Amino acid sequence: MDSSAWDARYADTPDLVWGVEPNRFVVESVEGLTPGSALDLAAGEGRNAVWLAERGWRVTAVDFSPVAVERGRELAARRGVPVEWRVADVTAYRSVPGSYDLVLISYLHLPAADLAGVLASARRALRPGGALVVVGHDLANLTGGVGGPQDPKILLTPEAVVDGLAGLRIRRAETARRPVPTTDGGSVDALDTVVVATRPAD
Repeated sequence: MDSSAWDARYADTPDLVWGVEPNRFVVESVEGLTPGSALDLAAGEGRNAVWLAERGWRVTAVDFSPVAVERGRELAARRGVPVEWRVADVTAYRSVPGSYDLVLISYLHLPAADLAGVLASARRALRPGGALVVVGHDLANLTGGVGGPQDPKILLTPEAVVDGLAGLRIRRAETARRPVPTTDGGSVDALDTVVVATRPAD
């Protein structure tokens, strides 16, 4: 989907498409880290960026959908936290190397070559000791989970993500279960790739 398609999807939904609560794996991966500067790539409507800002992180949030970014600004204003918002395509966005203590990539689904470029850029953006967190729909979700894109070419695996993180220390790399509520009060599991890596301290 291009930015105009995402603009239409966000504009057609009165509430936040992804809600206001941060992703559970983002919370798990970030809790315990000392707040510093954070970069949220493909931030969508900003639920993770705002959560980080509420915990003292200095956050730059990047997304190519102007509608999503505006919603993120509104959410941050309602919650009373500062976030720097940028409208940009993350496949072309380049930050100053070595400038972030945390880089987050949450549910960004791209063809392999484009994803490799984003991972390389994210890796360069990390300061020594900084952490990179990648979360997304796992390829196994097609047959063993629920929701998410149905195109295997853009789904993640822990192995594919790790392959793009040369030079980083891998702290976590797994396919994790995420309960999704059902209308009958139960839940079903979605399967997500979760990778956490750190840049070695100089």
